[in-house]
Amino acid sequence: MVDMIDTSPQSGSQSGSQAGSQSGPPIPALFDRALLRHRRGRAVTTLRDADFLLAEAADGLAARLAPVARDFPLALDLGAQEGSIGQAALKTGRIGTLISAESAPALLQATGGPRVCLDEEALPFAEASLDLVLSGLALHWLNDLPGALVQIHRALKPDGLFLAAILGSDSLTELRQVMVEAESAVTGGVSPRVAPFVEIRDAGALLQRAGFALPVVDSDTLVVRYANPLRLLQDLKLMGWSNALVARSRRPLRRDVLFRAMELYAERFADPDGRCRATFEVIYLSGWVPHESQQKPLRPGSARMRLADALGTQERPTGEKPGN
Repeated sequence: MVDMIDTSPQSGSQSGSQAGSQSGPPIPALFDRALLRHRRGRAVTTLRDADFLLAEAADGLAARLAPVARDFPLALDLGAQEGSIGQAALKTGRIGTLISAESAPALLQATGGPRVCLDEEALPFAEASLDLVLSGLALHWLNDLPGALVQIHRALKPDGLFLAAILGSDSLTELRQVMVEAESAVTGGVSPRVAPFVEIRDAGALLQRAGFALPVVDSDTLVVRYANPLRLLQDLKLMGWSNALVARSRRPLRRDVLFRAMELYAERFADPDGRCRATFEVIYLSGWVPHESQQKPLRPGSARMRLADALGTQERPTGEKPGN
């Protein structure tokens, strides 16, 4: 295998979302993927100064992979960042060869081992070629997450595992509220400033829609405290996560809007010691490609014991009241 293959898009913000959807109208673009790729790549030298979320996701994914009673000869780290997610997964001893895949070439250069530069919305892997697909805090930036999940499912072998961490809808809820209120009050209008993220109640349905069996969804909430809410904005910039929404205003954020938003943040979301809270919800997704060895529900009527016997109660016809 070559050390690095470039399959990323060469220009513009077009994605490969249609590869996953197969039919129907194009998926409306929510994110400017070219801008996001540029900012994330530029953050390769600053990410270590704000890597708390990556560390949280790396630990969470490794903790969920370690108890799985099987090995994965060939695994993919999709949206590999600078490699910390993959390194934590390798330490579980469950993975043979790990391929790092990234759309930002500068980030990919920081990883080790086999690697491929690609668009996460247009996977170049052969059908049923991978045993495991990992992803840490990358898939929530896709314009067509359902289509990407279909492609991941297709690339996995039967009984292959998908395991990912994405940001959930409660993330940055404080910042979202104050930015909307401040801009509305100062300018009389609102431009989208904080990206929408996946609702945890929808995550399991996305896995099932893509064809995954035995889906499991859970979440952890991380509350980070800042001496000044401006430090939160600085951390987002260090991560390469500044506003990349297609519908964003192209004008710089007005200083009076920013100052009013920071005032509201300190007023509403400060603890008694004056430090301000920022919420990050990390949703963990896991699902398996169906295989005959997996557990399946019993056929209706195939039970060998009545529920009433198992519970030690007396069975009554429907509508009959106790004591009759």
